[in-house]
Amino acid sequence: MANPFSLEGKVALVTGANTGLGQGIAIALAEAGADIAAAGIAPPTETEAKVRALGRRFVAIEANLSSVEPIDRVLRETIDGLGDLHILVNNAGLIRRADAVDFSEKDWDDVMNVNIKGAFFMAQAAGRHMIANGGGKIVNIASMLSFQGGIRVPSYTASKSGIAGITRLLANEWASRGINVNAIAPGYMATDNTAQLRADEARSAQILDRIPAARWGTPADLGGAAVFLASSASDYVNGAILPVDGGWLAR
Repeated sequence: MANPFSLEGKVALVTGANTGLGQGIAIALAEAGADIAAAGIAPPTETEAKVRALGRRFVAIEANLSSVEPIDRVLRETIDGLGDLHILVNNAGLIRRADAVDFSEKDWDDVMNVNIKGAFFMAQAAGRHMIANGGGKIVNIASMLSFQGGIRVPSYTASKSGIAGITRLLANEWASRGINVNAIAPGYMATDNTAQLRADEARSAQILDRIPAARWGTPADLGGAAVFLASSASDYVNGAILPVDGGWLAR
């Protein structure tokens, strides 16, 4: 039996792959055999070097994903550069922190535009291509706050709850068209988005005390889940929100 986790011959588009979780996912997909397109504002220089060192092709696409406008171009540059699109990982995201009573309209809109509006319309564009070409895999990046309320992150909580919802909706519509739409819900990860939390010794200690694995996650911890959901190993997995959280939700 062929390796069901192999991504040889596949092309994956990963948004926000310049650092952190997106970089970890892009590298894991490349290790499994995929060629990588990376879309985002910041140049993915380090990610490109790591992917190319694995012998995989790489295309960097500059795009501000807070707007729908560049999405068609991102798809076109991916396909023109790498020949096709089989896998989309909607990873690009923002977080803004403030008490709900003080939260600004700008912080609401900035986060929602990238995290949910951009993710939906990127999936829509990829889905159109995949439907026309017999199928594909879409992996959205959800959060613990797809399940919980959190504190001081109103727009982030709303957007990640929305990601869980549109993951299920798209799975309902597209499973019969050969497209698997699922999501990964990372737990507390050591990335730029959690720098403030990790710098707060008291809050960091509270978080670690609840995680059965007793540590912050790393971008590499998402690699196995991403490869699974991007590969034929998950062909009968539809609309799932897979926690990768060190046991946080089990506590």
